[in-house]
Amino acid sequence: MDTRTAGPLLELNKAVPSFEESGLPPVPFSMKLMPGDCMVVETRSSSRATMFADLCCGLVPLDAGIVKFMGLDWSDLHDREMNALRGRIGRITRRPSWSEFLNTHLAITLQQLHHTTRPMDEVVAEAARLAEWFGLPGLPVLPPSRLSDSDLLRAACVRAFIGHPRLLLLEDPLEASPVELQNPFLSAITDARDKGAGVIWLVRNNAIWQGYRQGITSMWRLADDGLVEVRTA
Repeated sequence: MDTRTAGPLLELNKAVPSFEESGLPPVPFSMKLMPGDCMVVETRSSSRATMFADLCCGLVPLDAGIVKFMGLDWSDLHDREMNALRGRIGRITRRPSWSEFLNTHLAITLQQLHHTTRPMDEVVAEAARLAEWFGLPGLPVLPPSRLSDSDLLRAACVRAFIGHPRLLLLEDPLEASPVELQNPFLSAITDARDKGAGVIWLVRNNAIWQGYRQGITSMWRLADDGLVEVRTA
């Protein structure tokens, strides 16, 4: 698929989400995320954070406006094209997202094996390296239900960062995580940005990202009045 490499990586242009489908405020959302940017979005509602990430992925119907990823309007694409583009997005979500029909290592690698032509050995090797980076003893092969909450959180980080995604939509994993996850998580964000990825980090508590303050390119608030940029000194 040919995609534009110049210009915004992700663009919301007066996009009005369907309230009935998403619960998001039905007001125009406008913002641009450039390659290498790291945007913090504060919202107190976990469900609202998840639906905003869905909006960025073209999963929320619009009453007006446009959402573009890599220069392509989601509403112009067919299912196959949309699935290919979503294969370039890494997500950490608070929505239950682990299938009990797949052991954890398969759930982590499935997107890469489905959406790319990478050899299985290469994908598994990258997953194992990331697993070690995020503090797992190896690539977990047990069903997700048999992992501890902290190990499942680490596995979610592996799944989000595998395959050098162009866009990372991260519903904050640090709030309930072991303290030792912070440095690997922040380093992974920096590495992804250095490779041209854009990052949207959705947080409930602004204290969470203070250790990465110098790396934040913009701050936003998502509430009943929509998406509003927060000016900082």
